[in-house]
Amino acid sequence: MDLKRRDVLKGAAVATAATAVTWGGAIITATPSVAQQTDAAKKWIDNEFQPSTLTKEQQMAEMEWFIKASAPFKGMEASTVSEILSIHDYESKTLTKAFAEITGIRVNHELMDEGLLVDKIQVEIASGKPIYDFWMNDSDFIGTHPRFNDIVGGSLTDFMANEGKDVTSPTLDLKDFIGLDFATFTDGKLYGLPDQQFANLYWFRYDWFQKPELKAAFKKKYGYDLGVPVNWSAYEDIADFFTNEVKEIDGQKVYGHMDYGKKDPSLGWRFTDAWLSMAGSGDKGLPNGKPVDEWGIRMEDGIPRGSSITRGGDANGPAAVYATSKFVEWLKKYAPPEASGMDFLESGAVPGQGHIAQQIFWYSAFTHALSAPDLPVMNKDGTPKWRMAPSPHGAYWKDGMKLGYQDVGLWTLLKYAPLEKTKIGWLYAQFCTSKTVTLKKSLLSLHLIRDSDIWSDAMTEIAPKVGGLVEFYRSPARKLWTPTGVNVPDYGRLAQVWWQNVSKAISGEATPQEAMDGLANAQDAIMARLEKSGVQGKLGPKLNEEKDPEYWYKKAETDGNLAPQRKLANEKPQGITVDYDELLKSWKATAPKKV
Repeated sequence: MDLKRRDVLKGAAVATAATAVTWGGAIITATPSVAQQTDAAKKWIDNEFQPSTLTKEQQMAEMEWFIKASAPFKGMEASTVSEILSIHDYESKTLTKAFAEITGIRVNHELMDEGLLVDKIQVEIASGKPIYDFWMNDSDFIGTHPRFNDIVGGSLTDFMANEGKDVTSPTLDLKDFIGLDFATFTDGKLYGLPDQQFANLYWFRYDWFQKPELKAAFKKKYGYDLGVPVNWSAYEDIADFFTNEVKEIDGQKVYGHMDYGKKDPSLGWRFTDAWLSMAGSGDKGLPNGKPVDEWGIRMEDGIPRGSSITRGGDANGPAAVYATSKFVEWLKKYAPPEASGMDFLESGAVPGQGHIAQQIFWYSAFTHALSAPDLPVMNKDGTPKWRMAPSPHGAYWKDGMKLGYQDVGLWTLLKYAPLEKTKIGWLYAQFCTSKTVTLKKSLLSLHLIRDSDIWSDAMTEIAPKVGGLVEFYRSPARKLWTPTGVNVPDYGRLAQVWWQNVSKAISGEATPQEAMDGLANAQDAIMARLEKSGVQGKLGPKLNEEKDPEYWYKKAETDGNLAPQRKLANEKPQGITVDYDELLKSWKATAPKKV
């Protein structure tokens, strides 16, 4: 796996080698008294944890619970690890110090590249021996952990009700978290607690889209208005317009598309992070399609049944092939020539250079990096010349399907560490996600995890400077952006075969159909090995027998499902756009009712 997946996100928050960042707090030379802990809580509330959706009195009451609940563990230490993101940098350097002074517990919070983290957690699961006491792990593993039965207590839900009841905060307020569905398995139980979250969205140069001469020229050529593309046809027309019609703006060559295509592990995430769902592969259903998800994996009664179209999956069906074909076509026709040789890291900063008109797939976590005041995509008043909006959908997409990817990190409590260390981990996880802390953390990192923070006055105040992020998270559209789901039985292993296969279509070694056939077969081979080993028990894969695709087309039609869909006669319907400002008005900006 790629060992440097997101070093550049948010301005390369942590430019360090793996395992180089650990706890940054003051050393506790003596066990603090309750009075000292109380004074520390007041200090942190006054000097650091502002603003908050709680009053200072409410914050203090929340911290007093942490002081009391942590008393049996005072003077102890525990270890955790997370990937390199600025939000976790803040936790490792600032929140560990606050937690130590308030609870008397030292947490060694290590940061490392995501690929190495995934490797380590797989080693712990396989060996049953703890490497860390608790983990920050992607919710993409929601189909993995329950099947390996590796969570303490069986699930986080069960842990909170039983062994962890004495260390579960009364102010946790689970209903306030916007990502709980992503941490929930088919049994309806939670398997982790959301801590960080960002979406892959459409990015565009709002200032260029407002130019009267460009709007007139686009309308004359394509017959409809230049605006935020609703479908891939419009995105393709806009890409063609800026690359081949506009060509230059202010003396600079411009391009209507940006992506990356280097044969590199990071290419895998470009596809597993829901590219096929945007095209319309898979079935209707949120957070993931049922019975077929956006990885093309079919699941029946909680059991993965295969990803090849011959097994009822959709990883190599017409929608998936269409998705891959468009990716390759757009990269070659409309992106800068060097984009095909770039990886994730190299491509991330390119839109900020000022010559890209739009990007269909853009991490909202790049907001800070593209908001640096000296960039050509920024106005002098500190507002961006760009905006983010919902991504357009492909020709196979239907209402009721997911439309993109949302990255969510979960505090994950594996069952292998001593129970007292796991309880410390749960206290720290709740501290990092407490209402006392999260609004300040969200303003610094732009990772939004709580509804109360999203609708706060402080978030309203920063909205004009973050290019539509706040508006998106306040909109009903956000529910269509979801992580990898429960159909994927072993995320770590299955994710690795994506880049190895789709790269062949980009390089020309294989046709898009051949590349997706290879992917589907590789996924089925991994699931077959899981089935044969029996390691995942009754929840593990049991592959369907292979049948002619026509059987599965008819079954989907008979059952009232979509996947696999037959090939469309027309994969480029009429382009549709919407005015960005009208789009914002159409969203019902109404805060959820308080319970």
